[in-house]
Amino acid sequence: MTKATPGAKPESENIEGNSMTTLSDNLLLERIGQGDTASFESVFHQHYDRVYGLLFRLVGSRSEAEDLTQEVFLKLYNHAYRKRLFGRGREHNIGAWLYRVATNTGYNAIRSRQRLWQRNTALVPDPQGSPAAEKEVELREKETAVRRALARLQPRQVQLLLMRQMDFSYADCAAAVGVAPGSVGTLLTRAAQAFRQAYEEEEGNNQ
Repeated sequence: MTKATPGAKPESENIEGNSMTTLSDNLLLERIGQGDTASFESVFHQHYDRVYGLLFRLVGSRSEAEDLTQEVFLKLYNHAYRKRLFGRGREHNIGAWLYRVATNTGYNAIRSRQRLWQRNTALVPDPQGSPAAEKEVELREKETAVRRALARLQPRQVQLLLMRQMDFSYADCAAAVGVAPGSVGTLLTRAAQAFRQAYEEEEGNNQ
């Protein structure tokens, strides 16, 4: 949300709750669509940490997560400024859009990685009896199993699991995946069950 100019009356002063957020998001998108870099930077700084955190949990690499985060924000800029795809006739939630695009971007990255895993056998160093090396190999195998399991889920299931892990509220989760808040609990339970089954199968394949 942009900061009001000192002494000026905020445009959304009389709007409460989600309406205030929605109005601010619509104004920001309109300004970004007009080429206002300050509005884009405001959105970038407001949402960067959570977008990056979501992507890092998906891909497990800081450098790759940083690159994908930049890609997500460039998509927002292109949609708002170049393509003008955020129309005035509807309400927009920038955070929900960013988290949805981030999930899809990260999901596609791990799906591509899984196809490589299926074609190639991952090479790991021979621990040679070293407890530290054995523990490192075991940790890598578990991380690989987690990402393989996530790649087998539906994108919406992945998004819900990661957002709740990052302490997003049910309302935030619902807005990001486009469902009623009351259905988030049931969807999370199903997603957790699907992940557990996929993870157990991946663990079994490693034994």
